[in-house]
Amino acid sequence: MKKSLTGTLIIMLIISLSCKEKELTFSDFNGFTQGTTYSITYENPGNISPEELQFKVETILYRFDMSLSLYQDSSIVTRINRNENAVPDSFFIDVFSQSKKIWELTGGAFDITIGPLVKAWGFGPDEVRGFKESARDSLLALVGMEKVSLKDGIIIKEDPRVSLDFNAIAQGYSVDVIARFFDGLGIKRYLVEIGGEVRVKGDRGGRSWRIGIDRPEDNNMIAGQELQAIISLKDRSLATSGNYRKFYVENGIKYSHTIDPKTGYPAKNQLLSATILANDCATADGVATACMVMGKDKTIDFLSKHPEFEGFLVYSDDSGNFRTWMSESLKKNISESN
Repeated sequence: MKKSLTGTLIIMLIISLSCKEKELTFSDFNGFTQGTTYSITYENPGNISPEELQFKVETILYRFDMSLSLYQDSSIVTRINRNENAVPDSFFIDVFSQSKKIWELTGGAFDITIGPLVKAWGFGPDEVRGFKESARDSLLALVGMEKVSLKDGIIIKEDPRVSLDFNAIAQGYSVDVIARFFDGLGIKRYLVEIGGEVRVKGDRGGRSWRIGIDRPEDNNMIAGQELQAIISLKDRSLATSGNYRKFYVENGIKYSHTIDPKTGYPAKNQLLSATILANDCATADGVATACMVMGKDKTIDFLSKHPEFEGFLVYSDDSGNFRTWMSESLKKNISESN
């Protein structure tokens, strides 16, 4: 699943355990998936080698790609978008159901039917820019999750031109898929990161996992090159969405990949990046995208009404200076860079 990195960096700490504590053995491996990188660290129970575990993880991720990736010509979502007789698998059904819940939760700011607009603005797999103002209303007529449903295991569209795009949630959901696989193996401590989206279980030798949040500057293209903050995390998921890595500039105007489903235009507001903490990574991913659409003030209002989430926002003030806002409950677990 091709998706730009969202600005999250995993910072691993080397823990020295006292002689009184039970020695913990951690293993790690990393690789490439979904057009990005992944990194996994886990407490090794000793009955499975990192090489064997990596093979199993990459097998799952391949199956995942063949379900939900727009960059796979024969994936289930690609075939459904072409109106072929493709039967949704368990990955597709699960993430479709979660997407509808987040759509309702965010008042439509998150919407997987954004596909026609994403393609028109040149952020689809073919990267062809073809948006025309005269076509905006007809494109918007294809957007809205009320126009698509799942009945008896089959996707039903009101209009065959409706096109699904899971890119704003799939990466986070893939993290959850791998985390559930680790849970099934009885692994009690782990960190799973795919393209900057993170889920952790337990701790790392008595200390919380530490996650770096990149400074959302347009020239900060390498994860970890310049950090905005570090968040301590335990039994939680985290996802960051931003407009500083996937965009283009045309005639002096910057166009972000985050499209507002209600206006049909790339979202444009003071919010530069939104980091959301939630119990599962798919929800964190989807809500973070919705925040970029809503903007700073509406996001703060949304988070105040939903204490199940925590947020760290980076935005620009009227003078163009970087400013940050964070949920009150997050303050004890975050350190900001100067």
